Amino acid sequence: MSERYSAPEIIALKRDHHVLNDDQIDWVVDAYTRGVVADEQMSALAMAILLNGMERHEISRWTDAMIRSGERMNWSMLSQPTVDKHSTGGVGDKITLPLVPLVASCGASVPQLSGRGLGHTGGTLDKLESIPGWKAALSNEEMLHVIQETGGVICAAGSGLAPADKKLYALRDVTATVEAIPLIASSIMSKKIAEGTGSLVLDVKTGSGAFMSDPTKARELATVMVEIGKSAGVNIRALITAMDVPLGLTAGNALEVRESVEVLAGGGPADVVELTVLLAREMLELAGISGVDPADNLKNGKAMDHWRRMIKAQNGDPDGKLPVAKERLVINAETSGTLTRMDALKVGVAAWRLGAGRAKQGEALQLGAGIEIHAKPGESVVKGQPLFTLHTDKPELFTRAQESLQGAVEYDSNFQRLPLILERIG
Repeated sequence: MSERYSAPEIIALKRDHHVLNDDQIDWVVDAYTRGVVADEQMSALAMAILLNGMERHEISRWTDAMIRSGERMNWSMLSQPTVDKHSTGGVGDKITLPLVPLVASCGASVPQLSGRGLGHTGGTLDKLESIPGWKAALSNEEMLHVIQETGGVICAAGSGLAPADKKLYALRDVTATVEAIPLIASSIMSKKIAEGTGSLVLDVKTGSGAFMSDPTKARELATVMVEIGKSAGVNIRALITAMDVPLGLTAGNALEVRESVEVLAGGGPADVVELTVLLAREMLELAGISGVDPADNLKNGKAMDHWRRMIKAQNGDPDGKLPVAKERLVINAETSGTLTRMDALKVGVAAWRLGAGRAKQGEALQLGAGIEIHAKPGESVVKGQPLFTLHTDKPELFTRAQESLQGAVEYDSNFQRLPLILERIG
């Protein structure tokens, strides 16, 4: 078949700060999906987009082209309102794991299509795959069955759902283009609109451990996504939340699953519990569900019941033994004082270097690798007290992880933590 454009001319247009027209966008997204545009060519275009940006209309059209690359789902057969949450990711951000069963336990249907790790941030699917037997890939029929049986489902986007995004998502992770606002917005919103959820809460992270470390850029991303969602008829709201400090006390796949189960059991770190409950309330409000407080369902066991049912419905064993790394190394405090800062990015990169994240597409993870955090900002520590425990199967990885943690903490400074919720948009 004769192609109406070529990849080099599209790349050159964006390289030279031009605005791509609708037809050019439609072609390049479709051609990449078909394999006419190669990975190295889309990598070049992604970098050009990162460096030179896109106008709002370009982003909307790119998102629409990604949606049209596949099918759209429909949940009209469900008796309960559908609502979903998407986070832009951060260090220790395991919120999806307790949140989906919690919201489901309150009377909503939650179709949660999730992804793999990107850069220094973990992926929900990677975390759940540390549970023995759990299956990420479901057909549309299987998704419907799970959500009808349990109220919620967490799974990978099927091959027919925004296939262009599936290819580009993996490419961004290994080409240093994760941070591109147009690509983030179109990736998230193409999946969520194609997913067919009625309401959507966006958790847009900002701070050192977020892709949008600058609050101004986080606000821009949130605004763009809300605009795209509203144009598509989705009931949508965005919250800009703090990611200057790791969420919870773990970063790494199996480690974060353990912590999430603690939250579902009525315990767990206070910041994880607070954000989980807050987002659940936002989701229920958008879905029009009242008269139930999600905080109660964390304490009375209802959320845990839904979790166990969800895991079993996807062939997982909720009582199965989670992977444990073969080697550990404790990092102790070098001084005494009040811990006032912990750089989420440095902790995330350290976990990634220990084997919790990928350096290239398709790379196998060490599901037991990662970091335990023993003290958080605001706490007093004594010299020699454990600050971090590093987990890996390969002890030779400890050195580079330790290098990443240099300067990750400060004591007795005037550093001010970001509030948990900085802003609501939409």
